Amino acid sequence: MYDICANFLQMQTSKWLLFSILSIIWGSSFILMKIGMQHLTAYQVASVRILSAGIVLLPFAVKGFKQIPKNKIGAIIIAGLLGNFFPAYLYCLAEIKIDSSLASILNALTPLCAIIIGFSFFQLKITWHKILGVIIGLIGLVLLPFAAKQGISFVNLSYSALVLIATVCYGTNVHVVSHYLKEISSLQIAAIAFVFFIPVCLIVLIVTGFFNLSLLQNKIPISILAASTLGIMGTAVATVWFYKLVKTAGSIFASTVTYGIPVIAIVWGLLFGETITVLEIVCLMMILAGVYIVNKKSSKANRA
Repeated sequence: MYDICANFLQMQTSKWLLFSILSIIWGSSFILMKIGMQHLTAYQVASVRILSAGIVLLPFAVKGFKQIPKNKIGAIIIAGLLGNFFPAYLYCLAEIKIDSSLASILNALTPLCAIIIGFSFFQLKITWHKILGVIIGLIGLVLLPFAAKQGISFVNLSYSALVLIATVCYGTNVHVVSHYLKEISSLQIAAIAFVFFIPVCLIVLIVTGFFNLSLLQNKIPISILAASTLGIMGTAVATVWFYKLVKTAGSIFASTVTYGIPVIAIVWGLLFGETITVLEIVCLMMILAGVYIVNKKSSKANRA
């Protein structure tokens, strides 16, 4: 009995630790994306991001190809496309025009997409607690930018469709991983998927003239470093940990990591001298309450 309780507490601690780390990494990714696009195009930033992740994970892919059943390769590539490749380009293109606060709101539609897609195509058992938690967190997230002093810009709203497509990709990917790749290690899933994207990214960089850029001009190395860091930490490392979270905590709880992004964004703002309003604190409490409710029920029910 003691061992069972100890294992449960360890799993819960690991789950929330992964949630916190992923929130910090992805909450900081918007900053790196902006820095990268100061001197690089959206296509170049996304390509450097994916390419960097592929290069870092390449050694693990070599071993993974020998161990993973061949009939799982297709599912792994699909997971990589939905979970990383397509969203990387979609977000960079969207960030050219839309406000980052609006992007964070739309990004947090991921749990809702995960529920809808899971119910429609993956026989997901939906509980009212999960739905309630997602809705509460989403309401808090939607109200958050309006509670801030600087408000939110709705200029170039049409670009928000790109973020919406990305959330659908994310919402589908969590179910692909949890249903078809549960027995494959998180590291092997990420490594094999990204290796397939290396040639594509190289072609994009060649076509866009990336290799003709002068490293001594207009602080281009800083943008390249930002995009590379985004790829190594925000894509390679974060993807491995996210797949682990999907397998240990369930698809719906894992998808609520997107709720942690605006929390980290506000922390970054405070560190740089910005102020926080009472309404922002209320919204943050709603977001955290929603995540807690989703997790509370999922720990008792079958994993989604």
